[in-house]
Amino acid sequence: MLDIKYIREHKEEVQANCANRLAVVDIASLLQLDDQRRELIGRIDALRGERNQKSKAKPTEVEIAKMKRVGEEIAELEKALSVAESELNAMLLAVPNLTHPEVLVSTDESENHVLETVGIIPKFDFEPLDHVALAVKHDLIEFERATKVSGAKFYYLKNDLARLELALVNYVVDLVIKHGYSLMTTPDLAKTEIIERLGFNPRGESTQVYNIEGTDLSLIGTAEITLGGLYADEVLDISELPKKYVGISHCFRTEAGSYSKFSKGIFRVHQFTKVEMFVYATPEQSEAIHQEILEIEKEIFSGLGLTYQVVDHCTADLGNPSYRTFDLEAWMPASPAVMKVEEGQAVINQLGRWGEITSTSNCTDYQARGLNIKYKTADGQKDYVYTLNGTAVATTRALIAILETNQQSDGSIVIPEVLRPYMGGQEII
Repeated sequence: MLDIKYIREHKEEVQANCANRLAVVDIASLLQLDDQRRELIGRIDALRGERNQKSKAKPTEVEIAKMKRVGEEIAELEKALSVAESELNAMLLAVPNLTHPEVLVSTDESENHVLETVGIIPKFDFEPLDHVALAVKHDLIEFERATKVSGAKFYYLKNDLARLELALVNYVVDLVIKHGYSLMTTPDLAKTEIIERLGFNPRGESTQVYNIEGTDLSLIGTAEITLGGLYADEVLDISELPKKYVGISHCFRTEAGSYSKFSKGIFRVHQFTKVEMFVYATPEQSEAIHQEILEIEKEIFSGLGLTYQVVDHCTADLGNPSYRTFDLEAWMPASPAVMKVEEGQAVINQLGRWGEITSTSNCTDYQARGLNIKYKTADGQKDYVYTLNGTAVATTRALIAILETNQQSDGSIVIPEVLRPYMGGQEII
């Protein structure tokens, strides 16, 4: 979350930033609530001081009665303060992070800026199959029985595709570790409080989070949550920074409202495996580390031989915790592209589209402030760390791009060379 002091001193800037990022927050009302909170704290402190002063001498009966009334008043004010702080905290969580000055200001999510395109869009001299048709041809994915067991948008990976997923994870982990990241496997569950303090919304109709009924736990949508919560309420030494982690986890998302023929197969699912990079840094280190994470993502997907573009999110498409976000979007040559909408219906008039495969964000001190993670300098000063995250690979979407890009005219699929050592030298599916 943002520093309330910063909001007080820059209220017009913060309100404009909310508007640019399509966040519906009334900063004036937030500050009014903060004033009420501070007034309550002042009254409580004054009454406690009065009570403490009287306790230094033997009180009279009249003073005892008065102090009893003071105690009751303090209790009532503390109840009011608890309500005010809860309401203020909810409003603060709705305020997005500040925005990098180079980010395009736009209220249209589609206006993300393409920074570069790597590779050449593949052309086929045959009608390419999408990943679902390829999976059927080679017996690689089980959809119907997964629906019977777990419901729609679940799946079983089978045979060579299951092996290919494991190969992909191992290739990515080996590559990221070479850049100095420590490997962790993380829990698939986190306390709802941790999710909230990181700046995600685990409740309400718009949530993408599965909550576990009767507990304070939720299924994670990314290992950013479990890696980000690792040092909650701790103070790190500046000599430890940056601390770099790469985590493997399952990820769970409700994907409410996303059911359509344009997210068929395993593009948008309720569960997938992801390898996630996460870094704790000083403010001075953060820009360089953000670029480092982006370069690692590019190295991974260039190594796989995929065509992709690098996208810089505009303000309308930034998540609340992010100061700046870059995506990689891979070319998926047999996936349907929505070219226009006629009478409320999406119309496809070509195959092939860009699909998001990675995302990396600099969250500055937004998450650390919510989680109370600080670092201490050599002279004993304390400040909030900066946190950064980046997808090394989300396996399902990467597998789509690999299958569709590497298909041959006979329906076979060439395994990327970098993955073959992890599959016993196998070259073709």
